[in-house]
Amino acid sequence: MLLGKVLIVLILVTASRALLLKQWDWKQEKCTRSWRAIHNVPVASMTFDSTSTLLATGGCDGTIKLWDIVKQYCTHNLKGSSGVVHLVEFHPDISLLQLFSSSLDCAIRIWDLRTSKCICVLESHYSAVTSLAFSPDGHTLISSGRDKICTVWDLVQRKEKRTVPVYEGVVILSANEDYSQLGVKSKDLHFITAGSKGVLRVWESSTARCVFTQTLPSAPVSSPEQTDGDPLSLVYCLPLPLSNRLATITAEHNILLYQLPLLSVQQQFVGYSDDILDVRFLGKEDTHIVVATNSSQLKVFELATSSCQILYGHTDTVLSLDVFRKLSMFASCAKDKSLRVWRMDPETGHVHCVAQGHGHSNAVGSISCSRLKKAFLASGSQDCTIKVWDLPDDLPAVGEEPAQLVTRITEKAHDKDVNSVAISPNDKVLASGSQDRTAKLWSLTDMSLLGVFRGHRRGIWCVQFSPVDQVLATASADGSVKLWGLHDFSCLKTFEGHDASVLKIIFVSRGTQLVSGGSDGLVKLWTIKTNECVKTFDAHQDKVWALHGSSKDDLMVTGSADSNIAIWKDISEEELVELQAKQEDQILKKQELSNLLHEKKYLKALGIAISLDQPHTVLKVIKEIRQDEEGPQQLEKTLLRLRQDQKESVLRYCAVWNTNARSCLDAQAVLQVLLTHLSPDDLLQFQGARTHLEGLIPYTGQCLITFFHCPVKFHFGGFNLTATLPTCIVIIKLLI
Repeated sequence: MLLGKVLIVLILVTASRALLLKQWDWKQEKCTRSWRAIHNVPVASMTFDSTSTLLATGGCDGTIKLWDIVKQYCTHNLKGSSGVVHLVEFHPDISLLQLFSSSLDCAIRIWDLRTSKCICVLESHYSAVTSLAFSPDGHTLISSGRDKICTVWDLVQRKEKRTVPVYEGVVILSANEDYSQLGVKSKDLHFITAGSKGVLRVWESSTARCVFTQTLPSAPVSSPEQTDGDPLSLVYCLPLPLSNRLATITAEHNILLYQLPLLSVQQQFVGYSDDILDVRFLGKEDTHIVVATNSSQLKVFELATSSCQILYGHTDTVLSLDVFRKLSMFASCAKDKSLRVWRMDPETGHVHCVAQGHGHSNAVGSISCSRLKKAFLASGSQDCTIKVWDLPDDLPAVGEEPAQLVTRITEKAHDKDVNSVAISPNDKVLASGSQDRTAKLWSLTDMSLLGVFRGHRRGIWCVQFSPVDQVLATASADGSVKLWGLHDFSCLKTFEGHDASVLKIIFVSRGTQLVSGGSDGLVKLWTIKTNECVKTFDAHQDKVWALHGSSKDDLMVTGSADSNIAIWKDISEEELVELQAKQEDQILKKQELSNLLHEKKYLKALGIAISLDQPHTVLKVIKEIRQDEEGPQQLEKTLLRLRQDQKESVLRYCAVWNTNARSCLDAQAVLQVLLTHLSPDDLLQFQGARTHLEGLIPYTGQCLITFFHCPVKFHFGGFNLTATLPTCIVIIKLLI
């Protein structure tokens, strides 16, 4: 899907593979209009002019179409491009009415919109043109391409002025700002490039000289020859003149906002996360989450703003995360056979690496942090071993090299991959779960084996200690969750409900409940005491790999292979308070109802009874009214003073009362009043009137009691008719 770029951020237009263009009110999050794109194939590029009234779309069919957004029609159909039109840009001077485009032949075409003809073809690039940037006066154009060169064009003479081998994309710097801190010392045209190196550079166009190179604060270990597939590689650059910022997009779909003139990173956003492999709450108040995706980078999100820090350090996919007791430090492990410890500054929220460890001979798939004051780690690997690492007392400050973790002990733990490790709440024992279908309990003092948990039919994906009881929970690929006693290693309970592998489990509600996430995309809540699944959450479309609870036990976060992260809030207490308040309100209303009946204030009493939405209570009021000295007159007076919605409720209740011999007389009395004084037009306004009357006819038509066949005055079409009650209902039903 493509987005139209806008200068006046009021209009958003998207193009989809369904060959539709949609205009959105992005503040209200709704589509205001849609129309066919006319292109025979999907739209490949879009852009607005400087007034946001003209929209240009470049199609994969080699045509360009212009749309008047205000009058809502196609104004131009430009033909002549070769292949996919992957770039369209309007000239900044709208009075020139010129459009620039580039397609598969790597040439830049200039279109005169007055004549709808191509007036010039600029040829210099040998690969696809990636971006176009115009000078403030509109006389100079700089183009960049995948051939890693920038070409400076004179638009007055329409010829090439200079070729600069920069290997990156381009954005022109404004001449009205002071960029001396970026090495800009002359008034010549300067431009910024961004590309595969992952850094921003400032160039002087007249001399083709690089005057400034950005220094990255932290970078991953990589080979000297970086390619376009490098995680740092920048694939797109967009100026934001109103805020004096620069936006770039990385090869991993991350959006970085740089503040000019210092080119400092101001904000980072993640556009696409790929598979979510693990996630943890971070910060004393659970203000952040750290996310491991199908990437070597870690992402730390601030929940309040969705702003993100991207952490570099690992050189292969990060597989697992865990947090320390104070929630300001966390650990990660990856396929690069290493683990790292990170610390977050509680004031600034900045995260940096403080320690790293190497020693496993294969991918490290699981990690667990100590729960008490003494800081140490346990890791499980595909090399079938478990390692315990001691964390140094003094950790390096920001900017210093990470400390090296020392292995305290290594143990060959299982016959197959170790999928999960967990340290007990008292830091005395360690549990491990493996692909060999067993879980084991180890002493952390000397890594001696304390016991083996056998019973799962397939590999174990996750192990977790209860925070309050001496039990261990295991989740397996056989679709079950089991609870084990730590004293005799026996299976205490089995929870079955997932249709596929259970990948993650956590204890919630102070250890009284379990939450499980499976490869069926479902998250299930289990009550341990009753062995029941009390709730199933269907918010993901793929495997739920990540699951974690907050420190206050009131939030939960899940992450899935569908690239979505969901944050859940425990509203049990709010629901309980709401239920109690509702019950108290009903008790007060019932007491008030009793008082009103005693005082013979029937209208208010009937209104309260209807508001309770309890047919039995309303019937009780009707009976009280009929037992009054002026029963029929009082009933008629009370019913006719009700609002229409209250009359609708009474008619609905009558359909129920009429089926019972004990209450049918009361129902018929109410019906007689309603049919006598309400016209068919009034009844037609009642919600569900047809259904209610259809429910009344079988019982009313078979009544043999003389009362039911009393004549009723019936107003219809300006005439006063007299008929029996069943006949009246049949007539109204036929009218409906």
